Amino acid sequence: MTSRITIIGSGFAGMWAALSAARARAQAGRGPHDLQITVISPHPALVIRPRLYEAALDEMTPDLQTLFERVQVRHVAAGVERIDRAARTLHLVTTQGHGRATETYDRLVLAAGSVLNLPPIPGLQDHAFNVDQIEGARALDRHLRALAREPGLYARDTVVVAGGGFTGIETATELPQRLRDLFGASAKPRVVLVERADAIGPDLGPGPRPQIEQALRELGVGVRTGVAAAAVDPGGLMLEGGERIDARTVIWTAGVRAHPLAEQIAGERDRFGRLHVTAELRVKGLADVYATGDVAFAATDDAGHHALMSCQHAIALGRAAGHNAAADLLGLPAHPYRQEKYVTCLDLGAWGAVFTEGWDRQVKFQGMEGKQIKRTINTQWIYPPQGDRDAVLAAADPSIPVVA
Repeated sequence: MTSRITIIGSGFAGMWAALSAARARAQAGRGPHDLQITVISPHPALVIRPRLYEAALDEMTPDLQTLFERVQVRHVAAGVERIDRAARTLHLVTTQGHGRATETYDRLVLAAGSVLNLPPIPGLQDHAFNVDQIEGARALDRHLRALAREPGLYARDTVVVAGGGFTGIETATELPQRLRDLFGASAKPRVVLVERADAIGPDLGPGPRPQIEQALRELGVGVRTGVAAAAVDPGGLMLEGGERIDARTVIWTAGVRAHPLAEQIAGERDRFGRLHVTAELRVKGLADVYATGDVAFAATDDAGHHALMSCQHAIALGRAAGHNAAADLLGLPAHPYRQEKYVTCLDLGAWGAVFTEGWDRQVKFQGMEGKQIKRTINTQWIYPPQGDRDAVLAAADPSIPVVA
């Protein structure tokens, strides 16, 4: 009788979960007739989400169909509408034709990722842009290109980035050169970064802050801290307290939450909606459901650190979840998730980048030296594995550290 692992999502965690499950199946000397591995997502593609702040979007959705076929993983082009845990059945809306379908599972791996957090700020959903998903990044690009055909006025040449965290900083520091490229050498673009906390990059801590602040100054990015957005309209952003920034472009980058599908799984959650999981990445209290990537609240070590919503953690989480779901059905040893080494590499546009190590984020490289590391990460490290079947399966080994 065929056992079934069904993985929801083909992002970093979902893709690596599928490859790791296929690796475990091969290790056990089994094939698809023994263990069927299915990935459900609207398209067989990996969105390179960490790069969506960039201008060039052509290589941000590498196709996964050939990769999945190489390791005998089945893909279903659909979105999951409802999870019926009692019947171990997923109710789907298919991508083509919006038809209905169902998929059953013996082990479910929830790798649905995260969604942009949009608080109930008037006008936010209707008038703000984002770089959270490929559709949003493309909409922003079309908007900026359309503005380039208009006369150069203050509001046209001003962009407000709301949210001074990782994504907000990378977006804001990329924009000055991007706007000059679009609007022409005579344009005087203004970028304003707004953060409600008292300092830029509040979650990044004080370690890389001097480099971030230096880059913002040298790139001419204005900074407003200690203020929050109150309303967005087609002509700008209103701040709490009544101040207004006239701008034809407002980009929202202020945080993400676990995908709403996580709410359909019974279990304890953190403040971002992520499900608490065991070391094997099972949802606590459930024998047949694993959570991974941005929907998992997972301990990385014994020092109290937990995985962040980042591809760095999603890759290792995916490998562990896929292996453990397969191992559970095949009688193989589990591989507890651990990811003790943590680094950050923050792109700072034309200034360079800053690379840190450890949870206290000690700066190791900066400027152009940091930029070279960032380019390697962004163009090689986070892309799907290459090579034949054996090479792909070898790359999915959950014991391989993402950061050595």
